Amino acid sequence: MSRSVTTAQRRLLKEYQQLAKDPPEGIVAAPISEDDLFVWECLLEGPPETPYENGVFQAILNFPKDYPLSPPTLKFNPPILHPNIYSNGTVCISILHAPGDDPLHYERAEERWSPVQSVEKILLSVISMLAEPNPESGANIDACKLWREDRETYNKLVKEQVKRSLGL
Repeated sequence: MSRSVTTAQRRLLKEYQQLAKDPPEGIVAAPISEDDLFVWECLLEGPPETPYENGVFQAILNFPKDYPLSPPTLKFNPPILHPNIYSNGTVCISILHAPGDDPLHYERAEERWSPVQSVEKILLSVISMLAEPNPESGANIDACKLWREDRETYNKLVKEQVKRSLGL
């Protein structure tokens, strides 16, 4: 790291150290390189008793230079089928939306990003989102429709993705 360490870099290093010391179950996350604390690779285990169970899903967390004032973005790679994940893999969840009032009035300000959030809280929220989709605020309209109208097919497609995530 350079001599002029930013507030964001100090915060990210602290969060990384905390996650490494006491990782939540089902979550592995770390910067891809010690030279760039702004890009993290994550492995998230699918929540039990959901179609995502036993899956291990890769995602990339990209932090803005003004973190923690602005939220990071989280993108599954490869993308996974879910009402709140865009078809390109980008997660759409309140905790990752810019702070303040929602111009569309779907979310309360306290549900959105604030600097007190952490990487751990983001990743736990994403696992919770996998378990409990919010089809009212969908990012992937096809997944929302399938989830609402044909849960059996939806679950079957997700379980196929779980197998692929494990290389099966």
